[in-house]
Amino acid sequence: MDCIFCKIAAGEIPSTKVLEDDDFLAFHDLNAQAPIHVLVIPKQHIVSIADEAGDAALLGGVLERARQVARQLDLEERGYRVVFNIGNEGGQAVPHLHAHVLGGRQMTWPPG
Repeated sequence: MDCIFCKIAAGEIPSTKVLEDDDFLAFHDLNAQAPIHVLVIPKQHIVSIADEAGDAALLGGVLERARQVARQLDLEERGYRVVFNIGNEGGQAVPHLHAHVLGGRQMTWPPG
Protein backbone atom coordinates (compact mmCIF):
# COMPACT_ATOMS: atom_id res chain seq x y z
CA MET A 1 0.00 0.00 0.00
CA ASP A 2 1.30 3.45 -0.87
CA CYS A 3 -0.29 5.37 2.02
CA ILE A 4 1.96 7.99 3.61
CA PHE A 5 0.22 7.68 7.00
CA CYS A 6 0.62 3.88 6.96
CA LYS A 7 4.33 4.40 6.27
CA ILE A 8 4.58 6.90 9.14
CA ALA A 9 2.76 4.47 11.47
CA ALA A 10 5.14 1.68 10.43
CA GLY A 11 8.18 3.88 11.12
CA GLU A 12 9.23 3.92 7.46
CA ILE A 13 8.89 7.72 7.34
CA PRO A 14 10.06 9.74 10.37
CA SER A 15 7.65 11.92 12.31
CA THR A 16 7.67 14.03 15.43
CA LYS A 17 5.54 11.83 17.67
CA VAL A 18 3.35 13.26 20.39
CA LEU A 19 1.64 10.05 21.48
CA GLU A 20 1.79 6.41 20.42
CA ASP A 21 0.25 3.15 21.56
CA ASP A 22 -0.42 -0.20 19.90
CA ASP A 23 -3.33 1.08 17.79
CA PHE A 24 -2.90 4.85 17.36
CA LEU A 25 -0.26 7.45 16.58
CA ALA A 26 -0.29 11.23 17.02
CA PHE A 27 2.37 13.39 15.38
CA HIS A 28 2.99 17.02 14.45
CA ASP A 29 1.68 18.05 11.02
CA LEU A 30 4.47 19.30 8.73
CA ASN A 31 1.97 21.67 7.09
CA ALA A 32 0.79 23.25 10.34
CA GLN A 33 -2.27 25.50 10.17
CA ALA A 34 -1.94 26.66 13.79
CA PRO A 35 0.90 26.99 16.32
CA ILE A 36 -0.08 23.51 17.53
CA HIS A 37 -1.26 21.13 14.81
CA VAL A 38 -1.16 17.42 15.55
CA LEU A 39 -2.61 14.58 13.48
CA VAL A 40 -4.14 11.58 15.24
CA ILE A 41 -4.38 8.40 13.16
CA PRO A 42 -5.30 4.79 13.71
CA LYS A 43 -2.47 2.49 12.66
CA GLN A 44 -5.06 0.37 10.85
CA HIS A 45 -5.73 1.75 7.37
CA ILE A 46 -9.24 3.21 7.27
CA VAL A 47 -9.98 5.76 4.54
CA SER A 48 -12.22 8.13 6.53
CA ILE A 49 -15.01 8.20 9.08
CA ALA A 50 -17.32 7.41 6.15
CA ASP A 51 -15.52 4.06 5.70
CA GLU A 52 -17.71 1.29 7.13
CA ALA A 53 -14.57 -0.56 8.30
CA GLY A 54 -14.17 2.12 11.00
CA ASP A 55 -16.28 0.92 13.91
CA ALA A 56 -17.36 2.99 16.90
CA ALA A 57 -14.48 1.76 19.06
CA LEU A 58 -11.90 2.84 16.49
CA LEU A 59 -13.55 6.22 15.93
CA GLY A 60 -13.87 6.76 19.66
CA GLY A 61 -10.22 5.81 20.03
CA VAL A 62 -9.20 8.60 17.67
CA LEU A 63 -11.22 11.11 19.70
CA GLU A 64 -9.84 9.81 23.01
CA ARG A 65 -6.26 10.20 21.67
CA ALA A 66 -7.13 13.72 20.45
CA ARG A 67 -8.22 14.54 24.01
CA GLN A 68 -4.99 13.05 25.39
CA VAL A 69 -2.93 15.12 22.93
CA ALA A 70 -4.76 18.30 23.99
CA ARG A 71 -4.13 17.49 27.64
CA GLN A 72 -0.46 16.67 27.02
CA LEU A 73 0.08 19.93 25.09
CA ASP A 74 -1.77 22.07 27.68
CA LEU A 75 -4.61 23.06 25.35
CA GLU A 76 -7.52 22.14 27.62
CA GLU A 77 -7.83 25.41 29.51
CA ARG A 78 -7.50 27.75 26.49
CA GLY A 79 -9.41 25.52 24.07
CA TYR A 80 -8.68 23.72 20.84
CA ARG A 81 -10.32 22.39 17.71
CA VAL A 82 -10.63 18.79 16.50
CA VAL A 83 -11.37 18.48 12.78
CA PHE A 84 -12.08 15.55 10.48
CA ASN A 85 -11.97 16.19 6.74
CA ILE A 86 -13.85 13.63 4.64
CA GLY A 87 -13.36 13.19 0.89
CA ASN A 88 -12.03 15.57 -1.74
CA GLU A 89 -14.62 18.30 -1.33
CA GLY A 90 -14.28 18.02 2.45
CA GLY A 91 -10.58 18.81 2.14
CA GLN A 92 -9.17 15.36 2.95
CA ALA A 93 -5.68 15.38 1.42
CA VAL A 94 -4.59 11.91 2.63
CA PRO A 95 -7.03 9.00 2.25
CA HIS A 96 -6.34 7.61 5.74
CA LEU A 97 -8.59 8.46 8.67
CA HIS A 98 -7.09 11.28 10.73
CA ALA A 99 -8.16 13.98 13.14
CA HIS A 100 -6.49 17.36 13.29
CA VAL A 101 -5.92 18.78 16.78
CA LEU A 102 -5.42 22.53 16.36
CA GLY A 103 -4.64 25.10 19.03
CA GLY A 104 -2.28 27.69 20.38
CA ARG A 105 -4.23 30.65 18.96
CA GLN A 106 -7.80 31.91 18.71
CA MET A 107 -9.57 29.53 16.35
CA THR A 108 -11.96 31.43 14.08
CA TRP A 109 -14.67 30.37 11.66
CA PRO A 110 -14.29 30.23 8.78
CA PRO A 111 -10.74 28.95 9.27
CA GLY A 112 -8.00 31.30 8.28
